Amino acid sequence: QGESANLLSVGAVDFGIIVDSAVILVENIFRNFQRSPDERRVLLARLNDGFHGPDPTRALHGSPSHGWTDRLRLILISALQVDKAIFFSALITVAGFVPLFTMQGVEGQIFGPMARTYGYALAGALLATFTVTPVLCHFLLPERLEEAETFVVRLLHRAYDPALRFALSRRALVVGIELALIAVTLLLIAPRLGSEFLPALEENNYWIRASMPTTLSLQAGEAATHKMRLILLRHPEVITVTSQHGRPDNGTDASPFSNVELFVPLKPLDQWPAGVTKDKLTDQIQQEFENELPGVDFHFSQYIQDNIEEAISGVKGANSVKILGPNLRMLEQLAHHVQDEMSKVKGITDLGIFPVLGQPNLDIRIDRDKVARYGLNTGDVNTVIQAAMGGTIATQVLEGDREWNLVVRYPAEYRDSIDKIRNIKVGYTTASGASAYIPLSELASVSLDTGASWIYHETMVRFIPIKFSIRGRDLGGAVAEAQQRIAKNVQLPPGYRIIWAGEFEDLQRAKERLAFAVPVSLLLIVVLLYSLFNSFRDTLLSLAGIPVGVIGGVWALWLTGQPFSISAAIGFVSLFGVSVMSSILMLTFYNQARTGGLAPLEAMYHAATKRMRPLLMMSLSACIGLLPAAMSHGIGSQVQRPLATVIVGGMLLGPIMLLLAVPPLRMVFLGKEELQHEA
Repeated sequence: QGESANLLSVGAVDFGIIVDSAVILVENIFRNFQRSPDERRVLLARLNDGFHGPDPTRALHGSPSHGWTDRLRLILISALQVDKAIFFSALITVAGFVPLFTMQGVEGQIFGPMARTYGYALAGALLATFTVTPVLCHFLLPERLEEAETFVVRLLHRAYDPALRFALSRRALVVGIELALIAVTLLLIAPRLGSEFLPALEENNYWIRASMPTTLSLQAGEAATHKMRLILLRHPEVITVTSQHGRPDNGTDASPFSNVELFVPLKPLDQWPAGVTKDKLTDQIQQEFENELPGVDFHFSQYIQDNIEEAISGVKGANSVKILGPNLRMLEQLAHHVQDEMSKVKGITDLGIFPVLGQPNLDIRIDRDKVARYGLNTGDVNTVIQAAMGGTIATQVLEGDREWNLVVRYPAEYRDSIDKIRNIKVGYTTASGASAYIPLSELASVSLDTGASWIYHETMVRFIPIKFSIRGRDLGGAVAEAQQRIAKNVQLPPGYRIIWAGEFEDLQRAKERLAFAVPVSLLLIVVLLYSLFNSFRDTLLSLAGIPVGVIGGVWALWLTGQPFSISAAIGFVSLFGVSVMSSILMLTFYNQARTGGLAPLEAMYHAATKRMRPLLMMSLSACIGLLPAAMSHGIGSQVQRPLATVIVGGMLLGPIMLLLAVPPLRMVFLGKEELQHEA
């Protein structure tokens, strides 16, 4: 497909999940090889009788040219026993990734390559499971296998078998405990997680934007800029500081002269003083800035992150509140009220208003009545003002083949104050035809007012932005509290409204998209399960593995102190397919045991005990595959860590719950006919 292998495409791919199909098949082959000779003969006879469908070896059996030995036929039987379960499990895993393919924007760019890579890998793993794996088992597994389990498996059986017997005999109690655990997790633990869009990808640098008073000239801001560099260079974690003061010469960024942007690359974390983290360093630098540079607003970000955030929200900040309305002065008043309320919310930092007013304007208002008394019109007065203040073309200068305009205006000493501007002479013709002059103040009012310095528009409506960042708290919780305070304490006039932009807006948009995509994914999983079992009861019981996997993921996030994010949501989506795979294997072997004549309780006990080893192997391989990503704290690991943490937590707790809670649940949902048959 022309895609590269990089951190985004393979960084969070769980190779343990990829090999699950092969693990299940090899374990089943190994188990059949360990059977007694009588049990093997029964399996071979069933194959010959068409128990698994038409026997592809019947016509060839006994023909030395084709070499269908009993060993190869046992491998074939082992594959036929789990082929549907493995195939549909792989399809369901891919169906679980459907929400990932609907991602757009930043999250789509990050997780889209991973979703496609998962799909390619699962397709290749499924193909290899039924082609290469049986051949390798034939060549690599020994001819004779002892009917004995390892010490670890025996130890697990010693603990699990009595627990399973107890769970099956106390079905109502076990199911009640499971439901209570689900309720506690969803009602008490999940609301405490908080939410954010995506964890900040650590770049090991700072991009700091300082906003000085808007009326400050370029020269007046040089001293403050130099002081900012000195403050940053005091810290041993800083390599160097590069400052950009004002706006670029090519005009690509419409920044005022009061704007300062500082690029601060940092040393590797292992070279920092002990106990210093980036959050602590940020707080320390912020405090020093506030103490030594009062009146200057600072915003802390990172080089790449800052560009992405500005592209997303259109505002130079991680998040922003936009107040939309027609009047600039009213917008500024509302912005200050909103800022006051947001400043009381814990976790909101780098709070600042992008002022729309503050540009000094020389306001000259001509009095038409007074002008008319002197036989003038407003155009005559405007011509004088333009010539005196801005200049006017007096003549043209010719020098060889070159030509240019000669512009004249008042010298600076006659127009550098309001009083001197008021004294500009305006000529008029008296009644006797003579020329006379009167000061401009007799014809117009001259004042120095504050006008618009910036006018922001969105959907053809004016707005004022208020930037803010979140530190030490989750984004969703902080914004929710700010929204409550603003709704309660700030009254918006008619025609004014507030929108939230930036990461929070992306979080809400992604949640809305997942709210549609996840049910579609679950519906597709239900359709596939019904195609496999042809039973709504078995279909619903197969889905019982999803809640227990979600519980493990929620607890893993809570214990590690990570909020719910889009990355974590994708981890939960990934658990759908893996959790259903475990349930499919359990129910498939239960149905096989019932077909073999076992009573319901004994069939469930047989299926659970026989499937314990492959389920634990499958879960542990998935955990081990993503454990490094879940524990990593290096540069670039932040985005993938919530996803890995959810899967590791779900794969640790999920199988335990599945092995102990699902069998009793299966018995609870059994029909009366099967219970009567058991009796």
